[in-house]
Amino acid sequence: MDVKQILSFIKIEHTLFSLPFVLIGYFIAIEQFNIPLGIELLWILLAAVGARGLAMALNRIIDREIDAANPRTEGRHLASGAMSLQTAWSLATGFLVLLLLSAGMLNQVALMMAWLPVLTFVVYPYMKRYTWLCHFWLGLCLGLAPAGAWVAIAADVHGWNAITGMFASQTEFLWAPTILPISLGVLLWIAAFDINYARMDIENDKKNGIHSFPSTFDDNATTRTTVQLTLLWFACFAISDPMDGIWFLAASGVMAMVNIWVVLSREKFVDFQTVLFRASMLTGWILLAALLIGFTLEEPSNMLD
Repeated sequence: MDVKQILSFIKIEHTLFSLPFVLIGYFIAIEQFNIPLGIELLWILLAAVGARGLAMALNRIIDREIDAANPRTEGRHLASGAMSLQTAWSLATGFLVLLLLSAGMLNQVALMMAWLPVLTFVVYPYMKRYTWLCHFWLGLCLGLAPAGAWVAIAADVHGWNAITGMFASQTEFLWAPTILPISLGVLLWIAAFDINYARMDIENDKKNGIHSFPSTFDDNATTRTTVQLTLLWFACFAISDPMDGIWFLAASGVMAMVNIWVVLSREKFVDFQTVLFRASMLTGWILLAALLIGFTLEEPSNMLD
């Protein structure tokens, strides 16, 4: 098994969805707690690679029979027999070890909280067997990305108080006005993307008892819900406390309109799914760029100390 096969197995291109929000969580934390760039960023990125690889490996392992029954996915490694189940489990174990080692190099809190994303990864593949809320659970999996990066830095400063403690003389948790709206926004953003991604499998899902949103409701409901979710994730990003200034707000508004336009214009595209993927992927990177521009144009940035 070569590197190319591993990268194909874990769909490395989908890392483009979560990586910018991992970085957003990191940069918000170092700005909030007034600390410079450091080696922690490397361990955060390695933990993100481990988490992403583990999530995809578990999804492929648990869904191998579902994939084999779907013409669109029957060519996947486990469904087609191109990769053995033993090899897939070995990869999952390797990514889990990478996640735990990287979290351990950050701090005790990051290591002790690593169970949370692992649990969400295990649960997700089973959700589609029972409820169309699976799209929101997938959103939760990715919504933990910025939260995890933020906690990794915040715990260096506050220890467990990063999660359980409050601001002095205030009644809100450290994470409530900052990373919570970002994570909720990511949850809703991914859910909006995923219910449209599931449009490709409506007939197969109905045939095989898979509970996706488009196979449960009609096409108009899927479109309306996408617009509503997009407006909600825009609102979450807009109210996040560290986003003072116009850059992040403007980028959020522009990308919300772009995503809504793509979905409303889907009949005009020869390959709607490719356009949707690119628009959704670019959303995170543009928001990251806007965040950094906003921080840079403020008073001299802590990131450059």
